[in-house]
Amino acid sequence: MKKRLLLPALLACSTLHHAHGQSTPTFRDPKQPLTTRVNDLISKLTLEEKAQQMLDQSPAIPRLGIPAYSWWNEALHGVGRSAPATVFPEPIGLAATFDEDLAKREATAISDEARAVYNAAIAKNHYVKYGGLTFWTPNVNIFRDPRWGRGQETYGEDPTLTARLGVSFVQGLQGDDPRYLKVAACAKHYAVHSGPEKLRHEFNAVASPQDLRETYLPAFKALVKEANVEAVMCAYNATNGEPCCGNTFLLQDVLRKEWGFRGHVVSDCGALDDLYEGHKTVKTKTEAAALALQRGVELNCGDTYTKLPEAVRQGLLKETQVDSALAILLRTRFKLGLFDPQNTTPYDKLGPEIVNSPAHRALAKEVALKSMVLLKNNGVLPLRSDLGKYFVTGPNATSVEALLGNYYGVNSQMTTILEGLVGAVQPGSQIEYKQGALLDRANINPIDWTTGEAKTTDAIFLVMGITGVLEGEEGESIASPHAGDRIDYNLPKNQIDFLKKLRKNSKTPIIAIVTGGSPMNLAEVHELADAVLLTWYPGEEGGNAVADIVFGKVSPSGKLPITFPQSLDQLPAYESYGMLGRTYRYMSAEPMYPFGYGLSYAKFEYSGLKLPKKAARNKPVEVEATVRNTGKMAGEEVVQLYLTHPPRQGQQIPRYALKNFRRVALQPGASATIKFTLTPEQLALIDAQGKSVAPAGQLTVAIGGALPSARSQALGASPAATAVLVVK
Repeated sequence: MKKRLLLPALLACSTLHHAHGQSTPTFRDPKQPLTTRVNDLISKLTLEEKAQQMLDQSPAIPRLGIPAYSWWNEALHGVGRSAPATVFPEPIGLAATFDEDLAKREATAISDEARAVYNAAIAKNHYVKYGGLTFWTPNVNIFRDPRWGRGQETYGEDPTLTARLGVSFVQGLQGDDPRYLKVAACAKHYAVHSGPEKLRHEFNAVASPQDLRETYLPAFKALVKEANVEAVMCAYNATNGEPCCGNTFLLQDVLRKEWGFRGHVVSDCGALDDLYEGHKTVKTKTEAAALALQRGVELNCGDTYTKLPEAVRQGLLKETQVDSALAILLRTRFKLGLFDPQNTTPYDKLGPEIVNSPAHRALAKEVALKSMVLLKNNGVLPLRSDLGKYFVTGPNATSVEALLGNYYGVNSQMTTILEGLVGAVQPGSQIEYKQGALLDRANINPIDWTTGEAKTTDAIFLVMGITGVLEGEEGESIASPHAGDRIDYNLPKNQIDFLKKLRKNSKTPIIAIVTGGSPMNLAEVHELADAVLLTWYPGEEGGNAVADIVFGKVSPSGKLPITFPQSLDQLPAYESYGMLGRTYRYMSAEPMYPFGYGLSYAKFEYSGLKLPKKAARNKPVEVEATVRNTGKMAGEEVVQLYLTHPPRQGQQIPRYALKNFRRVALQPGASATIKFTLTPEQLALIDAQGKSVAPAGQLTVAIGGALPSARSQALGASPAATAVLVVK
């Protein structure tokens, strides 16, 4: 198949120039209506050519001057698997910023670079895999369980946060031109998809109507209806008994009919093979092709759709059905300007000078700074940068893997945490480095100089945690024993043992800098270290961002977008998709770190919560509160609004629900009044049948800088301002 798909681009382009020398075909005339152009192109294709254009690696059609096109491209946190590009923090880190504007700015920079990379490639007649303008981003699955290795690609466990960041990211990717897409974004993986990774090709995720409508579908709905996302990717697994890529309810009833989606649906890679190999829904590849097309999949990542002509010949499909699906798919390529003359779209002149430009590097650093979460600080931070000696140790201090995470790009200027710290200390200070410990196994050599050296320093930076070799996607995480999932919640034992030796041998302050993309057991780290800074996978400027925070140039402001349980014993079984007992909304056990939590060098206090004492059903409610920085350092706070409904007998009701949030920057002594509007939709509950129900009775409204729980306050978060709203 590879030889057939990779036809010489030069031949295609030569034919293209020849075609333009003659009369311009209708499909190449930008003045013609889009539907007319699409139908004209389809009319010129054979059935076999139609099928080939519905594969993720669409081959060239030399006789029409059409070059090969790769639909499969990645941009979760920068242009991935392609040319050198800016590497932003992993999406879970972006989620920790709680910053919609920042998400849009990041995505805008990514799409600018995507166009620049594409323009440079086609100028050299390079039409290769990962080289197109259709990006399978963002991942808006709910990170419901910390065992899922791909949770790092998501925006966390909350549907409101996920939806709002996802909408902003899609808007930044696709641009605001009324005619042309800058790039085409894709909402994935639709739907109810978050592990187990090892079973995804055969697993059936069972979700109640309430959990579907309250948790798993809202972000997809927002991306379709608010952001006009161009593509949706159906997942590997089945949902409620039907494979997602052949699911009548998800693809037809909800996506097309209820939400009015007009873009194209793409299968996850190899997911159509699962229709007959994993789920056993049909018996043959040809039947799988026919079923997927009938249920609403226009683009096949894989080669199942090579059987579409055979499905037509067997009477399983009509060629008109193939035409209709292909028409939906081709609209995307036309909207990207791929059949228009050069310099037609407003993006054709974007050049390589913007790729990893100083402005984009500064943006990557801004995201990293706002994403890092200070989990503990006994007063040791911020450190002076002119102490006598600093000691840096740990398996991830020099690790580029600890910067990258999953689905990453690369460039020549990746700043490790060691490099960032070294670059920040003042002349006259010493800074020494020894790795000290391996990532996930005990040292073989019994000689230990590291902990001895730690006795003679003024501050120890222990850079620990996990990387993408231990958590990620099936096949990517080469050191994971569970196909990328983390069935063991603990950090590698050797790292904890190393921390214990450092603590035993030295009274020097220890700052634990923890990398990773998911919750992990940090109980002993929290106990032994003087400060704990969670950096996620912070991207190319990660080292510089760490240095700015620990040395006090910037106050940390990240907040956890996911709950850190004490242990996996606090959670339901991994295979269960019911929400009871999961995430901050339904977890009754006390977590290690709660959702929305994160410390600052500033000190924020909340007061003056105002809202009407009574509210009418189906009417919006205006809410406001004042936040003041009573500390001595400037900082940014993420103001969070939570709603709690009174319990009802026999009904599943969230303990808390995030309804709104906003970042605010405050100088010492300054205050701001934050106003929110609670819409009727936000005030409503979702019942067992998945229907929205107007509230009644006393609702608790809380505005603060973390989940308004006892655990948040025990860890040092300021008390939230709370009030009761009576709805009649």
